[in-house]
Amino acid sequence: MASLLTKTQSITKMIKILQRKPIFVLNFRPSINPVNFNISEEYCTNSIKFSEYEMPSVTWGVIQGRKEKLVSRVIICDYLKTLGIIPDELEELELPSTVEVMRERVDFLQKLGLTIDDLNQYPLMLGCSVRKNMVPVLSYLEKIGIPRNKIGEFVKNYPQCLFASVVVELQPVIKFLRGLDVEKQDIGYVLLKYPELLGFKLDGTMSSTVGYLVSMGVNPRDIGPMVTQYPYLLGMRVGSMIKPLVDFLVSLGLPKKILARMFEKRAYMLGYDLEETVRPNVDCLVSFGIRKEAICLVVAQYPQILGLPLKAKLSSQQYFFNLKLKIDPGGFALVVEKMPQIISLNQRVIMKTVEFLLARAFTINDVAKMIIKCPQLVAVSVGLMKNSYYFFKSEMGRPLKELVDFPEYFTYSLESRIKPRYHSLQAKGIKSSLAWFLNCSDKRFEERVRGNYIEAENSGPSFYMGGKLPLPGNDIVSDDEDESDDEILYRRTVSL
Repeated sequence: MASLLTKTQSITKMIKILQRKPIFVLNFRPSINPVNFNISEEYCTNSIKFSEYEMPSVTWGVIQGRKEKLVSRVIICDYLKTLGIIPDELEELELPSTVEVMRERVDFLQKLGLTIDDLNQYPLMLGCSVRKNMVPVLSYLEKIGIPRNKIGEFVKNYPQCLFASVVVELQPVIKFLRGLDVEKQDIGYVLLKYPELLGFKLDGTMSSTVGYLVSMGVNPRDIGPMVTQYPYLLGMRVGSMIKPLVDFLVSLGLPKKILARMFEKRAYMLGYDLEETVRPNVDCLVSFGIRKEAICLVVAQYPQILGLPLKAKLSSQQYFFNLKLKIDPGGFALVVEKMPQIISLNQRVIMKTVEFLLARAFTINDVAKMIIKCPQLVAVSVGLMKNSYYFFKSEMGRPLKELVDFPEYFTYSLESRIKPRYHSLQAKGIKSSLAWFLNCSDKRFEERVRGNYIEAENSGPSFYMGGKLPLPGNDIVSDDEDESDDEILYRRTVSL
């Protein structure tokens, strides 16, 4: 019994000694080869070296008691305050045992380009070890394509990355992006645009977004280019952001197949806010006289129209057309339906075409009729129009009224279509209108030239610049196939 009491007293005495005085213990860790962390050489100066990279594998560490930790925390907080850093958010964070370690962290972050204000924006960065957290993470980011001169900017925009595990958190996200066909050389660009991607869960928003886009008809091989162009789409929730936008556009008359092609080429459309931008812009088009049934064609030809400050642009162009071209609001609505890009076209560019036509003895009323019928005139180079006009006057010798009736003449290539077809007609001794021999395919023109009679003219399809809509990964609709509603829309939509 006496011996047991003696042992108990000895243990109690030893515990009290341990609580009063720190002891030194051996800490075994693998040595770190500086070759594996090239970033350390960039951000260290001769006066401040991270000596641990050159230390042996056995180093000495200090186990502090509760009192020592409190004293160290007070000293470190005072040091941070002298630098202008507010340490209030660091109360629950484990801080280093000495000021030297904290100074090393501050110096390292400043060498990256971060300022004291940046550190105050997210002071939790100071809880990261330079050797255990910062250097491995930043080395990996540099390895996947983020330039060294952009590392500081990246950390400033997304400081949470310093707490991430390279193997557990960062590498799986990079593999996911590569699996979407994001090119290896584009990974750094994508992360610089949207660094928060590194914090997403693979089985969460990203996977559901990709799955929904593929289900609506987006080619899986085009997801990678879409992410490269607009990486923010991976952070959008399907139920609250993407699906409501898609459903609204479908309600306007746009098939999902067309929307899929639009998203493939212009992924940023997914970022348009439905209630604040898209719906008000559609209402604005209706208020300016655009027919509801034509809005789907307007959007298909010029998808950006959904994200523009539309009311201001339409008001400005409508006033300009009325003042300079004597085109009333009804005529302006027809122009927008046929060529919605005109709302963003510089007025000086439009006036160049108008002045050219007025100088060739066309009246202002003639010019107005020509632009309403074929708005694409204002986008044609004046130099090309001159060549076509001189051929029309000198070679064809036709009256100007034919150009007023068929202004599309100026949009055809002089060398590849107008001249060859006109000479073919001359050789056959056939006389016809401009529309009869220009507004048809090469195959149809050959059939007409070989025919024994000239078929009756009809109005033909409306002119839309760009022709058929190319469908990536699919065959273009041919002229011989039966025309479904979707196929008719392909023919009447400009190339995306």
